[in-house]
Amino acid sequence: MIRIYLIGYMGVGKTTVGKKLAQLFDIGFVDLDKFIENRYHKTVPEIFAERGEEEFRLIEQKALIEVSSIEDVVISTGGGTPCFFDNVGLMNETGITVYIHAEPDELAARLRASKNIRPVVAGKSGEELTAFIASHLKDREKFYNQAQIVYKTDRLITKDEIHLTVEGIAHEIKKLLK
Repeated sequence: MIRIYLIGYMGVGKTTVGKKLAQLFDIGFVDLDKFIENRYHKTVPEIFAERGEEEFRLIEQKALIEVSSIEDVVISTGGGTPCFFDNVGLMNETGITVYIHAEPDELAARLRASKNIRPVVAGKSGEELTAFIASHLKDREKFYNQAQIVYKTDRLITKDEIHLTVEGIAHEIKKLLK
């Protein structure tokens, strides 16, 4: 049985890497945000707007508890998931946690290029976005750094870069499984 949680800031590539990692290990894949959206028939930004962050975080925690019982799976979490309640503790107890780390300027570039609208960074651009991410990331890293594996990546644009990242993370996971 294997359960892998991918954590890290929004836009770092948790879903992209997670799908490929699941294929590599021949196990299932769950995107926690999509899991929540399917359950509530609304997007995460809609839930955030209608219920507020506090209620969303409770919904997210319940969903995390539910998916933490799934076996043979890679779970891509939301950027804030590890930072509330003791979610990072639950993930560490029930599986292998991998923090995918990228620098704020790279994250800002990815978020600017993304088609997904992220409520937390909506309306921010340029240097304001990079500064916001740097500050936000600093606050969240105390949670992210509790992961069993910290994997630094600078770029995840080309198929080769994604492949190298997936292979690198898989290598680190296999070392933990021995």
